[in-house]
Amino acid sequence: MPLPKAELHLHIEGTLEPELAFELATRNGVELPYADTDELRKAYQFEDLQSFLNLYYELMAVLRTEQDFTDLANAYLARAAAQGVRHAEIFFDPQAHMARGVGMGTVVEGLWRALGDSEAAHGVSTQLIMCFLRDESAESALETLEAAKPYLDRIVGIGLDSAEVGHPPVKFREVYDAAAALGLRRVAHAGEEGPPEYITEALDVLGVERIDHGLRCLEDEALVARLVRDRIPLTLCPLSNVRLRAVDVLSEHPLPVMMDAGLLCTVNSDDPAYFGGYAGDNFDAVRKTLGLGEDRLRELARNSFVASFLEHDEERRARYLAEVEAYDFR
Repeated sequence: MPLPKAELHLHIEGTLEPELAFELATRNGVELPYADTDELRKAYQFEDLQSFLNLYYELMAVLRTEQDFTDLANAYLARAAAQGVRHAEIFFDPQAHMARGVGMGTVVEGLWRALGDSEAAHGVSTQLIMCFLRDESAESALETLEAAKPYLDRIVGIGLDSAEVGHPPVKFREVYDAAAALGLRRVAHAGEEGPPEYITEALDVLGVERIDHGLRCLEDEALVARLVRDRIPLTLCPLSNVRLRAVDVLSEHPLPVMMDAGLLCTVNSDDPAYFGGYAGDNFDAVRKTLGLGEDRLRELARNSFVASFLEHDEERRARYLAEVEAYDFR
């Protein structure tokens, strides 16, 4: 039985495995420019963030119907549960689908068919976070929030993802203010490719409660001190960082340094189909490569539940934390 954990940085579109991509392509009459799953899997060996994003958006073409999104989410939840995930806060990118003519309702209703049954089917509680693409306009983000209003009973918060450099958090001040007024939780990708100033801006301008990635905070001592003082969680994704060249090799990942500094770190999978591993695989990788012992692994698992948006159900959070404390690594 794997160590119980929450996953807080997971893009559902990034869980699209080659086999499911071909299955959905056949179902929907979409022709993929790959001969078979082996050729497609080789294409997953991209060089940087932009080459990854190009493939990521190309493959989204197979997602057309509610059933497609249900199948995608169920496939992720089954894998996640097998790796010890007990709670998942799942990102989705509605703009990437709406641009293809797939409506917000199709995406949310399709995902919710799986998420609504997830506890019974997989033993995983779930929440849904709608992300805005930062390389799209601020106006597009506002239109997306408006389109989401009929579905806000299913959406707990908003996030900000895609290409970071050149798209500072301040660009999205208005939509974050509007989301806050609606009672939505707020997170944002910052400090992966972008500078530490983007982390500060996400906190000060967008009012985010968690920083997704946040690796580059280490370049600013005052920022590290602030993150530690205010207990701002960081949703780190070690295997993703290596695949996207934010870190050259896993042995050089700053996770131990960040934990030593007192930062509230969590370990997540980001886009696991593309980055070579799900949540448990990331835990295994940092254990083996970075030499993290049982105390550190338990701390990461504990942090994941502390950092989760479970304020509406503290009894559940306490139950999950008790599972972490009782876990026997033998």
